[in-house]
Amino acid sequence: MDISKFRWLNESKLTIDGSEFTIYAPPKCDFFNNPALENGEFAKPLGNAPFLYTEVEGDFVIRVRVTPCFISTYDASCIMVIHDENVWLKAAYEKSDFGTTAVVSVVTNEVSDDANGCNLDVESVWLQVARVENCFTIHYSLDGVRFDMVRLCRLPVDTTLKVGVEAQSPIGNGGEHRFSDLNIEKRTVKNLRTGV
Repeated sequence: MDISKFRWLNESKLTIDGSEFTIYAPPKCDFFNNPALENGEFAKPLGNAPFLYTEVEGDFVIRVRVTPCFISTYDASCIMVIHDENVWLKAAYEKSDFGTTAVVSVVTNEVSDDANGCNLDVESVWLQVARVENCFTIHYSLDGVRFDMVRLCRLPVDTTLKVGVEAQSPIGNGGEHRFSDLNIEKRTVKNLRTGV
C-alpha cells in the first residue's frame, strides 16, 4: 500500500523500503487514557506516540505485519483506529510487564480498557482490525492466513475515522518499529468473530 499520502498525528522519523517501513518511537510516547484514578482524578489522556494514518469512511479491514523493537516494557507496534482523543482502539504486539511478548488490545471510551491477549515467542505477527458499523474486532495471525480473534467491542464513532499504525515506547527510551504489507480494504466482513 502506498503510504505517501498518509498523514501524521505526532510526526516522527519514517523510513520506507518497498513494502516495509519503519517508524521511530521517541522516548516516553504512548496512547493511553489511564482508568486508574490519581489523587482522586483521572489523568489527562496521553496521546503523544507517532501515528501514521489515513481517513476511512464506513466499514473496512486493516491488516499489517509488525516487528516491534522490544527493548523496554510496553514497547509495541500497533494498529490504531481513532475517533478522537477519548474514543479509540489499538491492537498491539507488545513487550508486557509480565516478561512476555503478547498481543494486547486497548479499547478506549473516555478511559482505556487494557487487556493482554496471548503470549507469543516470535519476532513478528500479523495484526488486523475490522469494522462493521460501530462494531470492531481485533485479530492476530502467525502466518498472515489464519487469524484468531483477540477482542470484539463497540464504540460510539463517526462514519469517518483515522485508521493506521502507531509505534510506542511508554516508559522506555524509544526505538525503531518495523511494519510491512500494510493493507486497508473497504469491505464488510460477514462474521466479526472470524474476521472473514
